Amino acid sequence: MKKNTLIWSVVSVLIVAGIIWLILAPTKPGKLDAFAQCINDSGAKYYGAFWCPNCKNQEAMFGISAKFLPRTECSTPDGRDQLPVCQEAGITGYPTWDFPDGSRETGTLPLERLSEKTSCPILPESNI
Repeated sequence: MKKNTLIWSVVSVLIVAGIIWLILAPTKPGKLDAFAQCINDSGAKYYGAFWCPNCKNQEAMFGISAKFLPRTECSTPDGRDQLPVCQEAGITGYPTWDFPDGSRETGTLPLERLSEKTSCPILPESNI
């Protein structure tokens, strides 16, 4: 009986700790928040699709900071067609980046290339 009480106590503590972590984790800043926000503020545009593995790779480079990217979803919810906003922009592949200088690049770009094209510094505290 004492063993069961101990097990349930440990399980309860783990559940409470998990709930606290889930509540607090999203509020922690990402390592690349300032960089991603700068890209957004630069006027760059990022076109992607929810089903695109290269888009997932691009966003994974930013971790939780990806939420600050100037991302436009191009796919219809069923994944079969392209939304008009991307058709009008002439998007033919994903990810596609449009930069403030008028240039366009398609594919997963290294952070250093995004920094060059947007003039956004990758801050030392970003630890890339």
